[in-house]
Amino acid sequence: MHNVKKMPNILLRGKIIDFSSPLVMAIINCTPDSFFAASRCVGEYALIDAVETALKEGADIIDLGGYSTRPGAEFVTPDVEWERIKEALTVIRQRFPQTVISVDTFRASVAECAVKEFDVDIINDISGGTLDDNLLPTVAKLNVPYILMHTRGTPQTMQQFTQYDNLIGDMLVYFSEKITLLRQLGFTSDIIIDPGFGFAKTMDQNYELLKYLSVFDRFKMPILAGVSRKSMVCKLLDCEPSEALNGTTVVNTLALLHGANILRVHDVRQAVEAIKITQKMMWA
Repeated sequence: MHNVKKMPNILLRGKIIDFSSPLVMAIINCTPDSFFAASRCVGEYALIDAVETALKEGADIIDLGGYSTRPGAEFVTPDVEWERIKEALTVIRQRFPQTVISVDTFRASVAECAVKEFDVDIINDISGGTLDDNLLPTVAKLNVPYILMHTRGTPQTMQQFTQYDNLIGDMLVYFSEKITLLRQLGFTSDIIIDPGFGFAKTMDQNYELLKYLSVFDRFKMPILAGVSRKSMVCKLLDCEPSEALNGTTVVNTLALLHGANILRVHDVRQAVEAIKITQKMMWA
């Protein structure tokens, strides 16, 4: 795509990724309470089936989470979160050893164990290091690619923090400060920008963010869009997450047209198709 060529390469599992084609990150939730019930994988067989299906449909990255970050999500202890992720990583590394794996966590202890014990490829942090003071120093020490997301508050409180002087301007300052801090800590690996759709943002703010997504190109880092079946789709269309696939595909397509390099999704095949069609149009 025309606005992807400016992006730097990143190294994932020994392969240089140039984003000439956007990537698909498949959501695999090792939780009993994630907002989209069909994404919950409890038990070895359910996990194997979900990962195998995602890979067959074209997923480039498997994103594992052991703590639901939906608005109002229940608190989970670090031990419980790690136990969930550890069980899933054990299965995936045995059955799908070359798979690129991201672990969705904001806790330093979970991130460290995931990388050291299972050679996890990416740390996906919804907090930007704000929920665990040790997270950013730990990521700097581990030096694996890091997904830096914009949010405010905690999963329990984030929807109370949707007041901004200027949404896009405030977010640019946030990312600039976080990137500077990471570099000061000695982090030299790749950073992926996640603007945090649905996190500390109203529905209207989410669509403003979608409209101006290409603004974040200035960081010269890959941009991840995670809109799959979220409230920005469900509220607008007055539907449940289970009914939001069509709306999600539309928003994913708009995100691609505005510069997204990675789509984080529940539905891999449809995201792959959106990428193929969007790229065909852009290069026609």
